[in-house]
This record gives sequence, C-alpha cells and structure tokens, in this order.
Amino acid sequence: MEIKKILKENRFCLSFEVFPPKREGNLENLFATIGELSTFDPDFISVTYGAGGSTRDKTLEIASKVKNDFNREVLGHLTCVEATRDDIARTLDAFQERNIENILALRGDPPTGQEKFTPTPGGFAFANDLVEFIHRKWPFCIGVAGYPEGHPEAASLDDDLKNLKKKVDAGADFIVTQLFFNNEFFFRFRDRVRAMKIQVPILPGLWPILNYNQIKRIVGLCGATIPSGLGEKLDRVMDRAEEVEKYGLDHAVRQAEELIRNGVDGLHIYCMNRSEPVRAILGAVSIPKGKADTPGTAKPGRIQS
Repeated sequence: MEIKKILKENRFCLSFEVFPPKREGNLENLFATIGELSTFDPDFISVTYGAGGSTRDKTLEIASKVKNDFNREVLGHLTCVEATRDDIARTLDAFQERNIENILALRGDPPTGQEKFTPTPGGFAFANDLVEFIHRKWPFCIGVAGYPEGHPEAASLDDDLKNLKKKVDAGADFIVTQLFFNNEFFFRFRDRVRAMKIQVPILPGLWPILNYNQIKRIVGLCGATIPSGLGEKLDRVMDRAEEVEKYGLDHAVRQAEELIRNGVDGLHIYCMNRSEPVRAILGAVSIPKGKADTPGTAKPGRIQS
C-alpha cells in the first residue's frame, strides 16, 4: 500500500527505520529484529541505502523480505551518490519487481573520504531532480527528507525550506525529518513548512540515544543540537552505557509524548536495528488511533533537558 494512502486515512502513522548490516552474514539477526518490530504493528518499515549504492543488494533483499515475507509495508531508500540515471533506473525497476511501492528519494551524503557531494556524470546533483525522475517514469509513492534544524550544507533555514518545496513540487508525497532532540525545532519547522503552502504530511524522526560515542558522531555529521541539560547528563555518565541508554530513552519518551499531544502525523523511530528501545518507548506512550490535532497548530516545545 502506498504510504500517502495510509496517511490520507487520517490516522496516526507509526514507522521504524532499519539499515543493512555492514558485515556479511548478519541478515538473520536483522530479520529476527524485524520480526520483533512487526509485533508493534507499524504502518511501514524503512530500509536505508548505503553510500554509492554500497548496500544496494542488501537493501533490496531486506526491503523485499519486509514486504513479501513479513507482509509489512516498506519504504526503500534511494540516493544519487555515485549513480547514473541508468543505474538509478535499474534500481527502481528492481524495487518495482519486488512489489515495493514506496521510495525515499535522497541526494545522499558524500562517500567516505570526500568532504563535499560531487554529482556523478550522467547522474543527479539534487534530490528534487531524483524526485522528478521517479515521478515522471514510475508509479512510486515518494518520500523526501526534511531538516528541522536545517541541512548542514544549506546557507540558511530559508534556503533549506526552498529546497524542500522544490522536492515537494517535483512530486514528493510526504516528508520524513532528520533527527532532533528539542521538539521546538520540529514545531517551528512544521509551522514554516505550512506557511510555504507545503501541505504534504510530515513524519518527525525520533532517535533514542543509546550510545554516547555514536550520538556524538551523528550530531557532528548532521548538525543536530543536543539540549544542554541532556548533554550534561550524558557527559557525566559517558562511560556507563546503561545509564546513557536510560537517559536517552527517558528523553525519547518525553519527546514522543509531547509530539503526540501536538498533533503530529506520526512517529518515525530510528531504532538502530534493535527492538528493545522501541518496546520501551511504545510501552510508555499512548499511540493515538487518529491524529491528535490539526497539523500546524502545535504549542511551543518544552523538552529542553
């Protein structure tokens, strides 16, 4: 089922994101996790795509398994990195052959060792070009990325929102956001998106902090801000993994509760190929059967610590 149809049913959309393991032979562990995640009845599971298509075959295999064996809707990621139009067309055909209906269209990050994104000759320089290419030739439902704190390469938040509008105008059906830890960033982002007459659904990306070194590396790459209170707590327990995870999950629960109260279209949980954090979050919050409020009417965020 197309995700845009799920979202049009005016109900809260719950989704999880997994990624292909780096090591060969680890798919069985991931499939076991996907089986556990399926028990939470998600509306879809998204599967990431490695830089330069480095996980293309695994992404296709995992996405196909989610769709055809676990009978869960799936969102397959696709990037422009180190790929020509013909490469991308072949990948899209492969997704379609596996009965996959939804694509998250991304420009993608530069490959390891490169500081800036360089378009591949015969490929695409921007995500909106990829969206237009897909929309023109294939019947996929298309998602795109949004950045509550702005894309790290954008000159300004205004420029970043203009780029988002280009993606939606090119044919995108919904937005999934980058991680954030202060809900006020998301609420401001949503208000500004709606003010630009972008009306497609927006799914906030929730990242439960489970590992100190990992989150330091992630925020360094994407530019997300860790609230000072939370950052101080994590710094104090950085060598105690269980306490880092406890603080991270507690913060994620409070984020989720406030997002739900303020009428988000759903929650997209970056679960890092683990089911236990998802179980902890969903066990502590009440997932609405329908949307909690009218999008765009959120109260200011209050999660600071």
